[in-house]
Amino acid sequence: MAGTLDVQVAALAWLARVLDVHGVSRVLPTIGSKELVALLPTLLGLGVGDRIVIPTLAYPTYDVGARFAGCDVVVSDDPADVTGAALVWINSPGNPTGAIASVEWMRDMVDAARATGAVVASDECYAEFAWSGRAVSALHDSVSGGTLEGILALHSLSKRSSMAGYRFGFVTGDDGLIARLLEVRKHLGFMVPAPVQAAAVAALSDDEHVAVQRDLYLARRAVLAPALTAAGFRIDHSEGGLYLWATRGEPCWDTVADLAGRGVLVTPGDFYGPAGSAHVRVALTATDAAITRAALRLATGVGGRR
Repeated sequence: MAGTLDVQVAALAWLARVLDVHGVSRVLPTIGSKELVALLPTLLGLGVGDRIVIPTLAYPTYDVGARFAGCDVVVSDDPADVTGAALVWINSPGNPTGAIASVEWMRDMVDAARATGAVVASDECYAEFAWSGRAVSALHDSVSGGTLEGILALHSLSKRSSMAGYRFGFVTGDDGLIARLLEVRKHLGFMVPAPVQAAAVAALSDDEHVAVQRDLYLARRAVLAPALTAAGFRIDHSEGGLYLWATRGEPCWDTVADLAGRGVLVTPGDFYGPAGSAHVRVALTATDAAITRAALRLATGVGGRR
């Protein structure tokens, strides 16, 4: 439940090598990252009357996990709104927008959380997919101030290694918080199977396949982004991650319907919060052939099922 020694060594080496994160003493394997996102408030003992801050545009499971634990949800990106919170979620590169948070903003969120006694949970599952700029971990000294107090960082192999079906992630950071999570999780039987841990060691120890993945996504982005722009869309943020955050200045469901008629499927932005009501999330995760077909259908205005 605490992870094999090999997993500990591989994950800590990856953190140092790729994210320049040092001073972490251990990691805690999770059954994918979504499991921990959903259950973190509960595992931390939060409940009725506790406030959880989530981003204005956010992965829906932040909200679901808070409500599952009976907590109140505050939707805000403003450090001033962290006061009185018990848990604060940040996500960079973000899902759905692909925005890369600045070091200054992340540091402000961490400082505000520490001032009020809140835990910061930093979802960093897209950390190796930054297209412009650099994604910085909340555990990096430039954000944390050299202490991991009150910070948890979540990572996953689903994106970087295309291992979603293996269900392997890990959380690291404040050693006291990791110890609390381990104590609860071991009584709940949340154990990552040994063969999956062995696969995780191989994936975390190899950077070459991640570079191949990056090149694939960049090539698809180079096809799809100009096609969207030529079709009248504006692409906002999208500095990292596996998606393009696009708008045509209309209700997102109108865009979804129009593109579906052309055989191009996108996700309505309001799935991620009311602030996304005029945007759609366009994924770069389809095959190269499907991306090329989508670009052609955007250009010609025709398509649909065949």
